[in-house]
Amino acid sequence: MRVVVNLLAAAGRKTGIGHYATQLVRCLREQAGADRIAGYPPAALGRLRSCWDWLFAKKGKSRTVSLGIGQAALLWHFRTQFTTRNCDLYHEPNFIPLPTDLPTVATIHDLSALLQPEWHPAERVAHFERNFRPGLTRCEHFLTDSDYTRHEVIQMLHLPPERVTRVYIGVRPGLYPMPAEETVAALKEMGLPPRYLLYFGTIEPRKNVLMLMRAYCSLPETLRERWPLLLAGGWGWKTEAIAAYYHAEARHRNVRHIGYVADEQSAAIYNGARALIYPSLYEGFGLPPVEMMACGGAVLASTAGPIVETVGGQAHLIQPEDFDGWRDALKRVVEEDDWWMSLRRGAVEKARPYTWEQCAADTMRVYRKVCGVREPVTPAAEWTRRAAG
Repeated sequence: MRVVVNLLAAAGRKTGIGHYATQLVRCLREQAGADRIAGYPPAALGRLRSCWDWLFAKKGKSRTVSLGIGQAALLWHFRTQFTTRNCDLYHEPNFIPLPTDLPTVATIHDLSALLQPEWHPAERVAHFERNFRPGLTRCEHFLTDSDYTRHEVIQMLHLPPERVTRVYIGVRPGLYPMPAEETVAALKEMGLPPRYLLYFGTIEPRKNVLMLMRAYCSLPETLRERWPLLLAGGWGWKTEAIAAYYHAEARHRNVRHIGYVADEQSAAIYNGARALIYPSLYEGFGLPPVEMMACGGAVLASTAGPIVETVGGQAHLIQPEDFDGWRDALKRVVEEDDWWMSLRRGAVEKARPYTWEQCAADTMRVYRKVCGVREPVTPAAEWTRRAAG
C-alpha cells in the first residue's frame, strides 16, 4: 500500500495541525513495514513555499494572494507526482483535500469555521465556504480527533457514520514528569519564574484568554505577585480586544506573554507550572490538558465536549463563561496544596493512552479499510490488534 500525506500544515512554526501531521507521519513510517508513506511536499518544495509566502509579505501582498499562486503550482506538481499508477491513497490532515483522482481520507479536526465563523479571519471563513463542502465529495473516509467531534461531523455534515472514524491524537515525545532540579535549571535558562500558572496555546478568540486574564487580574495582588500567569503561545487572529486588555491591564498585574514555545522547551514549561489553565470555548480535542497530565501536572479546564471526553474525571472542569468559577479555582489551586495534589494524582496514567503510535495504528487501519487491503504481519499490525482489542 502506497500512501501520500499532505505536510503543508507542518511547514514553519508548528501549531496543532502541524504537530498532528508531523507526528502522524513519523509513526506511520515506523509502523509501515512493506508499505510506503510519502510526505508532500518534499523538504525543498516546502522551503520554497515558505520563501514564496515571505516574499509576498515583504511586498505587502496578502497571504491569500500568495496561497492562490503558490497553491496552483503545488497542485500541478502534486498531481504529476502522485497518480493511481504509483499511489493508492491520499490523506489530507488539514480539512480540505487537494483535487486528485486518488482515493482520499481527510481529517476534520473541528467545525468551528462553520459553526462560529466570527472566531476566524474573514479570508479563512471564505476559503471554507468555497472549498470545504466540495472537498467532502472528494473523500472516501473521514477522521476526527474525538468522539464528540465525530458525532458533530455526522450530524452537521449529514455523513454516514460508517465513513467517519474517531482516532485520538497523541502527546508529543519528550513530555513526562521531570526532576525538580532539571525543571528549575531549564526555567532559569529561559528567564522564566520558578513558579507560575500557565496557559498554553495559540491566542485566538475561541481559547477564551480574555476571560482568563480578567479572572486572574481580579485576584488579590499578593497572590498575583507570588503566582504570575504565563501565556505560552503566539498571537493568532482577531486578537485586538485580547491584546488591548493585555497591554493596558494584564501585563501590569503580573500576566506575562512569553510567545511561541519550541518543542524542546515544552516539557520544562509544563513541569514548572502550578497548574495549566485552559478555558477554551470550543475544541476538537484539546491537546494541552492531556500534555500537562502527561507531565504529571494539575489541570483546570473548560467543559468543552472533547475536554470532558479526554480528561474528565481528572481535571477540574469549569463552564467556560463562569467568571466566578474560574477566579475561585485559580485562587484555590495555589492556596490549597491538598486539592492541588489531588488533581496531580493519577494524571500521568490518565494521559498514557494518548500516543502517536496508537494514532498511527488506528489511522493505518482506516487506510487499509479504504484500500481494501488485508492486514499484513508488520509492526503496524501489532498496534492495530492492540487498538482493536
